[in-house]
Amino acid sequence: MNADILVVGIGGQGVMTAAETLARAALAAGFDATKTEVAGMSQRGGVVCSQVRIGVHIEATEVRPGQVRLLLAFEAAEGLRWSHFLAPHGRAFVDSWRAVPPVVSSGHFDYPKQPAADMRNAGVDVVELDARSVAAGLGDLRLANSVMLGATAASLPFAPDFLRAELLRRFGKNPALADSNARAFDAGRELAA
Repeated sequence: MNADILVVGIGGQGVMTAAETLARAALAAGFDATKTEVAGMSQRGGVVCSQVRIGVHIEATEVRPGQVRLLLAFEAAEGLRWSHFLAPHGRAFVDSWRAVPPVVSSGHFDYPKQPAADMRNAGVDVVELDARSVAAGLGDLRLANSVMLGATAASLPFAPDFLRAELLRRFGKNPALADSNARAFDAGRELAA
């Protein structure tokens, strides 16, 4: 089974780390995996998009609109912005957190009032989560990406244990950080159950 995944958000949210974790977990599970990234002004809170392709034999690295099986949006409006990449039976996991950019206050841009609802109205299968609040409850907002990974784990073409094990490996040099990411992953699985 092939799975094209798009991970989107803004700079500093761990989009690239999450995509790398997905790709490495897929490799550990015996799949081929590729990962490409687009990071525009990511260090200044700009858009970040990572494409992950998982399958038995991956021939191309780029994901095209209408092809994505899973969309992980770490920021609500970014989910809406990239939703046209979803395949007809794709699913979007969207953190309800909103990062309203400065251009909104200047009047040059309107931030969507209900990005997840707009996606649903367009026929997208949306799972809206409050991953940032869960991460805050665990003591670190940076854990929101691990919460989101946990939420999507059951929708991947490999067992969730591979993804959890990759998180533990990635942060293994810091046992406290590895433990907090594993707890965030588990909380995400419960949140989406």
